[in-house]
Amino acid sequence: MRGTKHSAALLAGMLLAACGDSTTQVDTPPDGSGRCVGYSALRNPYFGDLHVHTRYSLDANTQGTIVGPHEAYRFAAGERLGIQPYDANGEPLRTTQLARPLDFAAVTDHAELFGETEICTNPDYLGYYGAECILYRRFPDQSFIIFNLAAVGLPELPQFPVPPDIPLISDLPIVGTGGSIPRLPYCGLGGQICLDAAMTPWQDIQLAAATFNDGSDECRFTTFVGYEWTGAPLSNNLHRNVIFRSDVVPQIPPAYQEYPRPELLWQALDEQCAQVEGCDYLTIPHNSNLSGGLMFEAQDRFNNDYTREFAQIRQANEPLAEIYQHKGQSECLGTVGAGANDELCGFELLAYRNFIGSQISPSASGAPLEQDFLRNALAEGLALERTLGANPFKYGFVGSSDTHLGTPGLTSEAAYPGHGGAGGGARNELPAGLPDLIENSPGGLAVVWAEENTRVALFAALRRREAYATSGHRPVVRFFGGWTLPPDLCARGDLVETGYAQGVPMGGDLSSPVAARPRFAVSALRDPGAPGDPAEPLQRIQIVKGWVDADGRHERVYEVAGDPDNGASVNLANCETSGNGFSSLCAVWEDPDFDPAQSAFWYARVIDNPGCRWATRQCVAAGIDCSDPDAVPEEWAGCCDADYPRTVQERAWTSPIWYAPGTD
Repeated sequence: MRGTKHSAALLAGMLLAACGDSTTQVDTPPDGSGRCVGYSALRNPYFGDLHVHTRYSLDANTQGTIVGPHEAYRFAAGERLGIQPYDANGEPLRTTQLARPLDFAAVTDHAELFGETEICTNPDYLGYYGAECILYRRFPDQSFIIFNLAAVGLPELPQFPVPPDIPLISDLPIVGTGGSIPRLPYCGLGGQICLDAAMTPWQDIQLAAATFNDGSDECRFTTFVGYEWTGAPLSNNLHRNVIFRSDVVPQIPPAYQEYPRPELLWQALDEQCAQVEGCDYLTIPHNSNLSGGLMFEAQDRFNNDYTREFAQIRQANEPLAEIYQHKGQSECLGTVGAGANDELCGFELLAYRNFIGSQISPSASGAPLEQDFLRNALAEGLALERTLGANPFKYGFVGSSDTHLGTPGLTSEAAYPGHGGAGGGARNELPAGLPDLIENSPGGLAVVWAEENTRVALFAALRRREAYATSGHRPVVRFFGGWTLPPDLCARGDLVETGYAQGVPMGGDLSSPVAARPRFAVSALRDPGAPGDPAEPLQRIQIVKGWVDADGRHERVYEVAGDPDNGASVNLANCETSGNGFSSLCAVWEDPDFDPAQSAFWYARVIDNPGCRWATRQCVAAGIDCSDPDAVPEEWAGCCDADYPRTVQERAWTSPIWYAPGTD
């Protein structure tokens, strides 16, 4: 009974916060000593996952996921979890467990169909017995497509003046108000039935975050309240995860149907957070690689070019982007300009530009677009800053998984069970072959440099972009920039102290020049791995630079540490690795091409030796022989698909450091 009473008290407290109770307790920033036993003024690296789906997401639900946010947080903290499929008694046929717990996580279920999913799975609602919900339960695959197209696949509707004596109606298939997207008919007048039903999952998500957030001085595990805003007009991805600083959050999360543009989302969040003390948020876009040219367009919803004010709003609300996850990398395409010389842009690169490519065929969507990748967006941001005085695309980097099994941090190439979602789930039976589409991957992690493992400290680090992304492993990476960093900094014992004192960390801005060229210090410690979670040695560190001048945008990749030709290799017959590598790397690099009149950004990319990709490991374990393709079962055909690599070089991407002429 004690646990029940505690949960009820937590939920009651959150409901008061959502209604604007002025007595709600709100965390305060670290005061220099901290409340956690692991507090460090020089900051610690914390590994987490900010993109996690459970049964409250329609796509996860229709594919057989019954794991909720409470179970997801237990898994992230180290507990074993049963996952789909389930037997006739509801017992899971598979289990999984992290070799190393995460430090933090956020459940970010799709808000758009909270209520619709709740109604179709809960017989207490009259709509449960309606045609749409019967379709949902009997034909989940078809319902996944139909419901998603209705909820998030439409573009913002034209806005028509509505006479004041006409009620606002959003349940008709062709009627929207203020650009809103109509909800399904069983949602009732104005969609209110579904909006009311959405309260149940949203409150449970908050309750789970409050229950598993470690408030002791051990600070072992931190949770964030969050959700995903899931706009995908005409299948072009505009998705954003919304992360809140505290338990003080909107009563209902602003969703795509009512707010079908990013700027409408930010406006709604600003207005709703302004009503309660302690509400703060940031949004993190993901899968720009699948946005069909829309994610980084420099126009507002009325096709007006960005203004300085609009650029400032986007920069303030959206300091980070998810550069890597289950559905590929969004760093670079590498097909035009200087980027064409970067062979590492081919890493985990999907062959299509939007969701049509995954649901129908790659050729149906068209090839990826250069403007949808973050390196291009960073350069575009510099160019816009020259004309607007503000940079709307000033993104730091994080990675995450996008799991649809409720398994935060399940990103190891070893024993990968799939993630559901875009790759489909194992709703009814164990996967007969590969458990995911061959083009997908286990996804990445977000790493944050913060004084301690609390919501306030981690959120502040995310806000200032002192974060980096990994492709799923756990190297420790530092990156500093400055004008007077000592050339011998790697040989000294005070790299971090000096980096902060004489420079700025990843995510920061260089001041006006006090020397001819800036210097950058980058260090990396290899992931030591864990039983069942192997990791390869480091191979090299690169610094990627982009800049803008009168002739346009440019980029260059510099090798600064390690050895790209170290001879490391993989035996594809058994996945054994060989060759030299490094347990640590460090370099102080001075930009030889710096021009103080040119805006620029720099970020570090840390590359491991190659190892077997997840699919190769499973193909080897299954004894698949690609020398005789006719003998390979159809469910294992991906093992022999020459379009996809059999090895992978895990990597990390630091948030950039920026320079602009005239910076104070």
